[in-house]
Amino acid sequence: MGIGLWFNKRIVEPLLQILRRGAEPNQLAFSTALGITLGLFPICGAAVFLCGMAIAALRSRCHAPSVMLANFIATPIELSLVVPFLRFGEALTGGPHLPLNSDALKRVLTGKASQEVLLSIAHAVNC
Repeated sequence: MGIGLWFNKRIVEPLLQILRRGAEPNQLAFSTALGITLGLFPICGAAVFLCGMAIAALRSRCHAPSVMLANFIATPIELSLVVPFLRFGEALTGGPHLPLNSDALKRVLTGKASQEVLLSIAHAVNC
């Protein structure tokens, strides 16, 4: 499957379906901005939860499908910003520099993360 076909199927078609449902332009713009903003939260997976909470809190003031679509679109940006968030959080809080190597990643994925890794994640969230 080519990138153009994937882009049309995953991005363009859902966006056109949203626009055809008759939502107001202001509501679509607000919902898209909200989805992208919450989608950049530095903990992977938490963005969907945050978007769900925002949709529940705002109810009819936001358009739920466009919030979730924008969150989906923001995921690659979120993943590319994990390391800068870690480094910025370390600089902001004065935390120790965490070496990013395969051993640290293995400890995080297996649930055996040291206090160092957990503190670095906390520093990333604080920024």
